Amino acid sequence: MTIKLAKSEQTLQAIIKTALQIAVVEGLQAVTLGEVAKRMDISKSGVFARVGSVEALQSMVIKEYSRIFVANVFTPALSAPRGLPRLNAIMRLWIGRGTGENAFAGGLHATAAFDLDHVDSNLRDELLDAVMAWRVLLKGAIVRCIEEGHLRPETDPSQLTFEINSLMIGFLHESRFVRDPLAHERATSAYQRLISTYRSFSYAD
Repeated sequence: MTIKLAKSEQTLQAIIKTALQIAVVEGLQAVTLGEVAKRMDISKSGVFARVGSVEALQSMVIKEYSRIFVANVFTPALSAPRGLPRLNAIMRLWIGRGTGENAFAGGLHATAAFDLDHVDSNLRDELLDAVMAWRVLLKGAIVRCIEEGHLRPETDPSQLTFEINSLMIGFLHESRFVRDPLAHERATSAYQRLISTYRSFSYAD
């Protein structure tokens, strides 16, 4: 790779990073070529030359957010023992993405879904694919819990996945909109209470 191409790639990565910072704070629809150019102190044409369109840039943001989210929530949890300890680790990391310095880093999938839920577009389809890919990982972790005997055999993985996602949407609302300083503790308590209703009587932490 030539120095010129390497520099162009670095600029593209910086554009995506800047756009992602805008998206997690202000929403996906706030990502525009002009706003990214302004924050980077470069020309709008310079941004356009590297991404092509605002829709293409927003698509890149969805892909990069999904990559970072999985790398920070799912991948580290793989070091925990298979089954409920791993699911608990996923939830601890997921809730942690929505608090403290990460307060705006945990909810782009949810917030962007509300931005795009009323339109049929390629961007909506890409976001839906990303959301469903995450749900597949979460559901898989729940299935492992059942296989290990940590959750009762009659547990419906799809139902528990739905309930966990619903809990997290509520948590993001309380953390971001209501700004409840106890949102983290409340979400953790709610998850523990939820999972206790599915826990196998023979399993002890």
